[in-house]
Amino acid sequence: MEKSSFAMFSQKAYNANGRNVVDKHKVIVITGATRGLGRAMASQIASLGHTVIGCGRSEAAIDTLMTELGTPHRFDVVDVTRDGDVATWAASVIKDFGPPDLLMNNAALINSVKPLWQMSAQDFDPVIDVNIKGVANVVRHFVPAMIERQSGVIVNFSSGWGRGTDSGVAPYCTTKWAIEGLTRSLAQELPKNMAAIPLNPGIIDTDMLKICFGDEAKHYPSAERWAEIAVPFLLKLSASDNGRPLSVPGY
Repeated sequence: MEKSSFAMFSQKAYNANGRNVVDKHKVIVITGATRGLGRAMASQIASLGHTVIGCGRSEAAIDTLMTELGTPHRFDVVDVTRDGDVATWAASVIKDFGPPDLLMNNAALINSVKPLWQMSAQDFDPVIDVNIKGVANVVRHFVPAMIERQSGVIVNFSSGWGRGTDSGVAPYCTTKWAIEGLTRSLAQELPKNMAAIPLNPGIIDTDMLKICFGDEAKHYPSAERWAEIAVPFLLKLSASDNGRPLSVPGY
């Protein structure tokens, strides 16, 4: 998407009264914040003056991110597959920052490309654990406080492979189709002034894409370029979007 397209999109980030809907300070939680889309979103959100709370599994990457962005942002080492660890993290975040305005379940794994019958349990299980159970763990421990406050948006990252399929990536497709169903069901359970949205981010040049696309991944936009469009789009999501399967404009 060219800069002119971004300008056109940015003009839409205003409500009927002409107020920029992304101006209000927000507290935003991102899982998988240390690389790829999560890292790009964290940097872009911080640059817009919002507070970013993120997690990842690499202590070194978390330390680097905290050094780069600093306070008031917060980044912690958390394995989203460990329900107890997520519970402790969520309780601490909510105590210090309050419930998030925007909760983004971005952390994900993709399997090595091969036919399903050649997948071992060691190939299959971690993808399920992070991409489905990890999302459920984060929802379980953050969303009750959001419901108590009666506001907030939950974005669960899906994929084009959550609405279609391809060979060699059956475990990943399984998880992203699951995210579509999980999120639309969650949307039916939330108060009317909240939202849960399954999001297809599009095809972006990340380490995950290189696993299945190889050198072809470099022909797609970088995560940083994607975040310039995606973050304003995400910041303006509201209760009116509840349950809608969305995609980042232009991707």
